[in-house]
Amino acid sequence: MIGWLKTLFGLGGAQVPADEAAARMRDSAALVDVREPAEFARGHAPGARLLPLSRIRADTSTAIESLGLPEGTNDVLLVCQSGVRSRIAQAMLAKDTRHRCVNIAGGMNAWAAAGLPVTPPHR
Repeated sequence: MIGWLKTLFGLGGAQVPADEAAARMRDSAALVDVREPAEFARGHAPGARLLPLSRIRADTSTAIESLGLPEGTNDVLLVCQSGVRSRIAQAMLAKDTRHRCVNIAGGMNAWAAAGLPVTPPHR
């Protein structure tokens, strides 16, 4: 219980602001959006791969592998709408030592507020 509280209140793992996340993407970090498909379809960061938190909860051990990330991808940037679900995903994925999961502080709200690109909604 204390571990989850630490995670939710920012004491759980590495996190970066949106602009730093965008810079890390240029240096080969993968961006993984943990929102649900309908939220993702309403707009997401270009290049983001969808891996809903519900899927991570159902199969934590193979969730990241299902994305087919390029060989050598070490940093995985996690994003949701506000940063809460991505923190939960980060805690769940922490046991996977092949990838360093980093939360994007403030989620897509912070991404858009930083003026970073967001895909138009899919209809």
